Amino acid sequence: MEISLLCDELWLSNPAAETCHEPTQCILEKCPGDLFHISKEDCEQAGVICFEKELSYTPEPGYLEYLHSSNLMEFRHKAIQWLFKSRSRLNLRFDTVFNAVNHLDRFISLNQCHGWKYWMIELLSVACLSVASKFSETSPPLLQEIQLEDLEHWFESSTIRRMELTLLKNLGWHLGCVTPYSYLELLLSKIESLESHLQNQLTTRFTQLLFGALLDFKLLEYRPSLIAISALQCCLNELMPSSCSHLAAATTSLSNHFTKDDLQKCHMMMKSRVVEPLSDILVSGKLETWPSSPVTVLVKERVDIYDSQVDLSIFKLPGSNIKIIESSKKRKRQSEK
Repeated sequence: MEISLLCDELWLSNPAAETCHEPTQCILEKCPGDLFHISKEDCEQAGVICFEKELSYTPEPGYLEYLHSSNLMEFRHKAIQWLFKSRSRLNLRFDTVFNAVNHLDRFISLNQCHGWKYWMIELLSVACLSVASKFSETSPPLLQEIQLEDLEHWFESSTIRRMELTLLKNLGWHLGCVTPYSYLELLLSKIESLESHLQNQLTTRFTQLLFGALLDFKLLEYRPSLIAISALQCCLNELMPSSCSHLAAATTSLSNHFTKDDLQKCHMMMKSRVVEPLSDILVSGKLETWPSSPVTVLVKERVDIYDSQVDLSIFKLPGSNIKIIESSKKRKRQSEK
């Protein structure tokens, strides 16, 4: 049975939703691959829509506390590192891995069970990357290609497809995520008179900092737009020290939504990523840090997990607990009658 991954996501109450379900995509199509030359009005509109939409794609409240209490920090860290390596090995788009991490965090936050094992996180990671690839890539990798390296377990294709469907149902089929990376070009396009080489440096450094931010669990409590603003501020301070006017021009419409305290706290956390760069992500300032292993290299022996061994019923759909409570109340009323 073929499963369609097409979805029809509504864009809140924005008037643009009547004519286009993906406003930022429509803007990109006006000038493919070069957002820096489209009108300021279009960029401003896309930024407003992203800001309105982003809270719909953040993990559930209390997610950070749950990660601490369930000892899932290490599992999440390893899963995101694997996603980084897979992105580089498979030559995927940067937004694919940002979306995959978003799917991972949202799914775990919706399924705060106490029986997480590492093979479950690996299965979820494979499903997240596969779904994100199908959403973003023109030629998504095969399931066998995704599992080629750096996993401790190997899963049958049927198991991964079941996990994909479970993931999609849990996320309500809402895959058009707004992540900090969604703001990269929208913010940089507002900086006028930017020479091409400096534009490229800012883009690369911005992306590096956002990759580092994905691994910093402390930043989970901040909105994607605030993380993006902080990353841009760090980039401008590093590459363009006298850049106050550029920062104001690029971020005013977004920063007005936050308190000075939040802006300062998030900036200090992002600044620590500059002072102490993550060596396992950034090597010699390059994003391409993980070349594919030669076929002659012996990989770690993996544990095979078959479809019959996997029970996905522990991952309850959002609202399932509410339905159970409501039905039990109805039964209680009927028995009282």
